[in-house]
Amino acid sequence: MPVGAFEIGARGLYWLPTFSADIKVDDSGLVGDRLDLTSMLGVEDDKPFPSVEVFVGHGRHLLTLAYTAMDYSGSAILTQKIVFNGQTFAVGSRVDTSLDLKMFDAQYQYTVLDLENALAGVSFNLIGQIKYIDTEAKINEPIFKKGTEATLRSPLPMVGVGTHIGLLRDLLEARAKITGIAYSGNYLYEVLADLSLTPFPFLDIHAGYKALRLKIDESDVFLDTEFAGPFIGLTVKF
Repeated sequence: MPVGAFEIGARGLYWLPTFSADIKVDDSGLVGDRLDLTSMLGVEDDKPFPSVEVFVGHGRHLLTLAYTAMDYSGSAILTQKIVFNGQTFAVGSRVDTSLDLKMFDAQYQYTVLDLENALAGVSFNLIGQIKYIDTEAKINEPIFKKGTEATLRSPLPMVGVGTHIGLLRDLLEARAKITGIAYSGNYLYEVLADLSLTPFPFLDIHAGYKALRLKIDESDVFLDTEFAGPFIGLTVKF
């Protein structure tokens, strides 16, 4: 974005990630088992999801707000007894499992170096981000009508870097960015890379790859999950 320019817009992404997750929840004096949601509980491991963003920029500054909602579910016959959130499920039980994950992002990006005359434009950016995670995991045994659910809600500050490289001026560009945080054995990182085609000044078409890895081990909840896969997107800007 040229220095002094003002821009506002919206972006929609359609993400097709593969999914894996381990979860463990203690409660009522019972230590929970570490559960692999896909292999032990039959939760699906590939499902597409939409994501929406709105952004406003002026010169070297860019503010983006984003929302992504992801939900996974599955059923399985237990081959071993499990304990989850203070509830015991016996071997041979049929259980239904779901994981709902909502992510709210506020990201600020500052362009520290803008080389408009290099190639078709090159820039390097510093990024500050807050990602609010709202997670709900449920395990139910429908035959005996018993079950339990656990929630994890946490705002996580992140920092990172990004770059933009123009390949064909005003037509084709590449971008990449990585943000993350790590503390006390916990971590969250997010990586994105894509190509963007601009057939019209107000319209960008994207295709790329995005990965997110989250590990939280706090109090009675442990969650280790990963999402990674390609995406396509469309940006409208003015």
